[in-house]
Amino acid sequence: MSNPLTLYTDANFISPYAMSVFVSLQEKGVPFELSPVDLGRGAQREAGYVSLSLTGKVPALTHGSFALAESSAITEYVDEVFPGTALYPSDAPQRARARQIQAWLRTDLMPIRQERSSENLFRRPPPPAPLSEAAQQAAGKLFAAADRLLPQGADTLFGAWSIADFELAFMLNRLVLCGDAVPRRLADYADRQWHRPSVQRWVVLPRPGL
Repeated sequence: MSNPLTLYTDANFISPYAMSVFVSLQEKGVPFELSPVDLGRGAQREAGYVSLSLTGKVPALTHGSFALAESSAITEYVDEVFPGTALYPSDAPQRARARQIQAWLRTDLMPIRQERSSENLFRRPPPPAPLSEAAQQAAGKLFAAADRLLPQGADTLFGAWSIADFELAFMLNRLVLCGDAVPRRLADYADRQWHRPSVQRWVVLPRPGL
């Protein structure tokens, strides 16, 4: 491969943002190398990593001499550069909506992220404490938006799979896989997304740190 790709991820493979890029590359069928970064010892702050990531965060992607961080920027780049499964809808309003969903899930619903860690999706933790009032309110907001976004009887948000399906399902699965009550239609949608082959290839990665 003339311009090899390397995906830098967290060493425990629990970051939903790194997972989003991994899934994107898997969907495209693009060969790439996986390079774990030990966040526990601060490897993301080392000069060599910061020089390529710019932000000192994971994930980051290198494509030949080009380096890029921030997961949504990476998925858009991958979609534009590589043929194969489309990561975003071709229709401009739907594509904008998919990007809106990505941005919303990264900047809102903090109580869910705090009380239902992404670690819980990759191990079998003891039953978590009940959701706080703030997390219940965030869950209600998530359910209302997801119910509105997902057409009745549909398996995907936009008629064909997109990376927004993965990201919305990941947030729902924070609750589903911890045993929290989730409307059946949305729980079934999240389960279908979770068992997509590209997603399962990340799920089965070894996690010695967990």
